[in-house]
Amino acid sequence: MNETSPRDVAVKQMPIELSQFLKFGGLVDSGGQAKQAIGAGRVLLNGAVETRKSRKLAPGDRVTLDGQTITVVSA
Repeated sequence: MNETSPRDVAVKQMPIELSQFLKFGGLVDSGGQAKQAIGAGRVLLNGAVETRKSRKLAPGDRVTLDGQTITVVSA
């Protein structure tokens, strides 16, 4: 799989916060790493920089970090 192919990540409990989704989706190893990446402006939500770690996500939202994109899908 190349870095531009989005990967679906199924979430059972909606809504989920951006920082939680980064960890759940495997883009970071810890909540601290998620908060650091978000605060540094490295996270895109639907193509725009998102700096709110507690931003609630909905099915269909696309989150990108360092060229890897994951998409929220409802489980």
